[in-house]
Amino acid sequence: MVNVHKGVLVECDPAMKQFLLYLDETMALGKKFILKDLDDTHVFILAEVVHTLQDRVGELMDQNSFPITQK
Repeated sequence: MVNVHKGVLVECDPAMKQFLLYLDETMALGKKFILKDLDDTHVFILAEVVHTLQDRVGELMDQNSFPITQK
C-alpha cells in the first residue's frame, strides 16, 4: 500500500533544523510533522503545519532579538 502526504520542502541553516527536530520530537505542535529528514539543511514537513510552524519560529526569533538603545 502506498501512503501519500502533502508536504513542503524546508531549507534552513543547521541550527534552525535542530529547532525543528526538537519541536517534532517533543510534539510541540500536537503531532509529529517532519516526514523526512533529508540532509543538514533540508527537511520535508507536513503542509498543514506550515502556518503554525511559522508562528513558532517567529516567537523564537522574537525571544532572540534585542532592541538597540543608544545612551
